[in-house]
Amino acid sequence: MNSVDYLRISLIDRCNFRCKYCMPEGAELDYILRQDFLTDEELFTLLKNVFIPLGFTKFRLTGGEPLLRPNIVEIVRAIATLPQTKDLSMTTNGFLLAPIASSLFDAGLRRINISLDSLDPNTFDQIIGNRGCSRWQEVWNGIQAAYKVGFDPLKLNVVVIPGVNDHEVLDLAALTIDKRWHIRFIEFMPIGNFQLFSDRGWISSADLRQRIRSHWGLTESRVHGSGPADIFQIPKALGTVGFISQMSECFCDRCNRIRLSADGWLRPCLLNETGQIDLKTALRSGVSPTQLQAQVQELLTLKPTINFKQRETSTTSTYKRTMSKIGG
Repeated sequence: MNSVDYLRISLIDRCNFRCKYCMPEGAELDYILRQDFLTDEELFTLLKNVFIPLGFTKFRLTGGEPLLRPNIVEIVRAIATLPQTKDLSMTTNGFLLAPIASSLFDAGLRRINISLDSLDPNTFDQIIGNRGCSRWQEVWNGIQAAYKVGFDPLKLNVVVIPGVNDHEVLDLAALTIDKRWHIRFIEFMPIGNFQLFSDRGWISSADLRQRIRSHWGLTESRVHGSGPADIFQIPKALGTVGFISQMSECFCDRCNRIRLSADGWLRPCLLNETGQIDLKTALRSGVSPTQLQAQVQELLTLKPTINFKQRETSTTSTYKRTMSKIGG
């Protein structure tokens, strides 16, 4: 079992997209009130006095859309300059990235994941729920800016939806051939949105791998990440092709992460809601960081059981939080 040293930090639940797999279509979102967000100071208190003493050294900033968080460059700089930080990354939709990619890099961010579910602007806009305003070009500009600045690895996340974008798998994989880009194909998950595409099911990573293997060939990559992706390479390609198979292949034994929501809830497992701790309310009510550290340590001890025994609830339970609120 992996040691848990990786914290995914949701900075905000708001997003400038309404991606169908992340936010329920047609539903009014119950956004967190701004006063209920963890403040910058509270976040840094938890990092310095709870998580880092427990061995956390890897941090990823997520949302919603993290670039909507005020002072995002300063937050990046503050975390990057902590002496215990070994790795700092971000997941973004890329829409606001181009103008600040250089500032984020200069602040200490080195790794970035950008969502790119389609190379076709019309399909892309359909997936993100653009409400009549095309956003593909801005996202593509953000990807190009990140590449030019020097983010490495530059990862592109693709949620594969049957009948929507699955016909683009080969085109997306081809992006890895002549650039050091890393495509990550992600099986669609019905978290907080279990009726979406229920008539189509989901496409397994094994199926996607076979499509790519039949076209180009596919070998296991010598590049291995610490996350859940199984990583492969098209022969002679500069980049890699990864598959995150949370629906078809259990990777609980490799899970080294927990998630902190924008309003301070600590969630040990993406696939179920067991064992969450409300760190923000405890902190604001005067519970000491030492006491919170003990609570988190107990949760880390329970995490393997939560992962394995509760995993199957992922396809049947009603979730209180959509993916946008969990932080992916």
